[in-house]
Amino acid sequence: MNLIAGIDRENIEKATAGNKIPAFRPGDQVSISVKISEGANTRRQAFDGVVIAKKNRGINSSFKVRKISNGEGVERLFHLYSPNIQISVIKHGRVRRAKLYYLRGRTGKSARIAEKRRAED
Repeated sequence: MNLIAGIDRENIEKATAGNKIPAFRPGDQVSISVKISEGANTRRQAFDGVVIAKKNRGINSSFKVRKISNGEGVERLFHLYSPNIQISVIKHGRVRRAKLYYLRGRTGKSARIAEKRRAED
């Protein structure tokens, strides 16, 4: 085994010890709860949107989420193995691309993504 890959795997296991990461792909609608520290206070802030890109780079893996807020598009990059976030999948989307950057130029009904029908578990 490659030494760097082994160290990377150990760091991922350490980072995900108390946090379960669900399986999601570009096109899925997710809700991310971000822990924010303001002085002595800490709070959780929700960010709901569509995953438009995902990078698998070991411990440096990240994903980009896009939502429309007050008519303006907002994108935010999250690190997948960050201890400050909790991810939950709202619904799975049916897309045929890995990067959904074409959504940046769309608003309204043309920016919708069809939901993937799944067999009941």
